[in-house]
Amino acid sequence: MNHTIYSIITGTGSYIPSRCIKNKDFLDYEFYEGKGDKVDKSNHEIIEKFHEITTIKERRHVSDDLLTSDIAYEAAVKALESANVDGEELDYIIVAHNFGDIKSDSKALDIVPSLAARVKHKLGIKNPNTIAYDLTFGCPGWIQAVIQADYYIKSGDAQRALVIGADILSRVSDPHDRDSMLYADGAGAIVLEGKSSECPVGILAHKMRSDTLVYSKMLYMGSSSNPHVKNASNHFLKMNGRKLYQYALEHVPQAIQDCLEKSNTHLSEISKVLIHQANGKMDEAILKRLYRLYKINNIPQGVMPMTIDWLGNSSVATIPTLYDLILKGKLGACAVNEGEKLVFASVGAGMNINAFVYKVQ
Repeated sequence: MNHTIYSIITGTGSYIPSRCIKNKDFLDYEFYEGKGDKVDKSNHEIIEKFHEITTIKERRHVSDDLLTSDIAYEAAVKALESANVDGEELDYIIVAHNFGDIKSDSKALDIVPSLAARVKHKLGIKNPNTIAYDLTFGCPGWIQAVIQADYYIKSGDAQRALVIGADILSRVSDPHDRDSMLYADGAGAIVLEGKSSECPVGILAHKMRSDTLVYSKMLYMGSSSNPHVKNASNHFLKMNGRKLYQYALEHVPQAIQDCLEKSNTHLSEISKVLIHQANGKMDEAILKRLYRLYKINNIPQGVMPMTIDWLGNSSVATIPTLYDLILKGKLGACAVNEGEKLVFASVGAGMNINAFVYKVQ
């Protein structure tokens, strides 16, 4: 009887900020085009079109006193409690983020020490063999961190890892850019543990791709769209939305198919597609193209649970938060059961795409 080590999610946690920002809260904003001209539409028109394109009605922002490492810690505590794991037993703490600990009154980059080191400190972990480090990989950062942790576990280097995704995008969004309505804050975490099993369980396979030659500038840091804003060069997250949309539709479905084939799994075996919540309509289009690759006309109802309409785009936090909400029974009737196979997938700055197939234990 041959047993293999597989990586299993044994605990989940998330931090959802209490401050709710509704679309109507943007009615008093002044929006500008990328070239500095004021948008020639009323804010009512802008907001209605935004909702039509993205499905977002509201998003969550953190209070001024919190930093990214703070909300990462909050999600971590819940994940450890959920897994019934003592922090001293962790081999790795990996924190995926993109902007470090940006304060509410400053745009200064603060990533020393690493956010993972700060989380380890907040958790009070003394074990010097608990290795803490950060990972920046755009919105797919959390999945990339899970992939790394999976490698550690399957190589025998680790038994368990705490993998966190946390970002505060509200502090890098330009209030004069319509894209600022996309962005949200949040944190999600899992505990990933090694388990010996005769049958494949947990992470079955993963796939990554990185298209930097042509697409590296789809997301970038730039100055405010408002030409009257001074001393704010390269402080705001900017996006080439149209080209990013086209890139995602062209490449994400194929990357997911490649991952499924790598795990010898057919799309019909997948009960849930847990995809990065960047844009509701874009995710729907990606799902349709994915099923079209398999010549499946009828997409199963509820196969792609969504939170973007009320949580917005919280970057690396969207997928772990989504999974935590499902497992905790906080997404209505949406649930996953033992033996089901899921796909986790993301796309973002780089441009990077990644995915993994997971069999629920």
